[in-house]
Amino acid sequence: MIQTGTKTLPLVNAFTVDVEDYFHVALFERHVAKDRWATMEQRVEKNTDRILAMLGQKGICATFFILGWVAQRFPDLVRRIATQGHEIASHGMQHVRVTQQSPEEFFQDALACKHLLENISGQPVLGYRASTYSIGRDNLWALDALAKAGYGYSSSIYPIRHDLYGWPEAPRFAFHPRHGGTEGDGLLEIPVSTLEWFGHRVPCGGGGYFRLYPLAFSLWALHHLNVKEGKSAVFFLHPWELDPGQPRLKNLPMKVRFRHYLNLEKMEARLERLLASFRWDRMDRVFADRLGVEKKI
Repeated sequence: MIQTGTKTLPLVNAFTVDVEDYFHVALFERHVAKDRWATMEQRVEKNTDRILAMLGQKGICATFFILGWVAQRFPDLVRRIATQGHEIASHGMQHVRVTQQSPEEFFQDALACKHLLENISGQPVLGYRASTYSIGRDNLWALDALAKAGYGYSSSIYPIRHDLYGWPEAPRFAFHPRHGGTEGDGLLEIPVSTLEWFGHRVPCGGGGYFRLYPLAFSLWALHHLNVKEGKSAVFFLHPWELDPGQPRLKNLPMKVRFRHYLNLEKMEARLERLLASFRWDRMDRVFADRLGVEKKI
């Protein structure tokens, strides 16, 4: 039986939110052109506020990787996130995958988003998460660009095999990709959580997998990371995942519909259970020792 409740689990895990709207997702790239974004029904503010309310009720602080496009249109949302004690982090300006940018384009995008979020929130931005986890073996130059732009850590490498992203040979836990792994003073990469299970690497850090798997498996997997492996988990979700009433796009391929709309109506109850079952905090505090920052952030 899985033990739940913060009293039995001493490790603190990182809870993260990728603040983007339903039409920003990579699965919709071929179906919603960027010049249509401004004409779409905007639901990100309301859905993010729902997450803020859930976290506030439980006294949990989290890290919000905010898309610059969203911050430009909803600066008060960024300020609310910051004033409630959460970490402001960057998700880039336009939700363009790193694999679709030149090194200079990527650097300028990451720098612009950092400056934008810092100017709105009044707090430093240390963290970055690439659109669709699009940093991997073949574009590690992006980590050098992030360091140059002044970031302290990235959560952009997903150490799994996937049709849209992934570097399955990458380490499962926080490492310095440009300095030989665990040592060095380069940018710290903090992957989303995975589990080694019967010889396979299984993603267990949230998103669509949290909606796909039975809740009992997700709880067991994070408990295993905390208790058996002695590691803090990194979990993520998107605000639109708590919104079963979001507009349903027409003429989507069946695979895309399945991935995006699966179990949206169950997500809020599952999230309530998850938040109550483990200890959670911001990325910069969970990994403060590795980042060399003060825990009293």
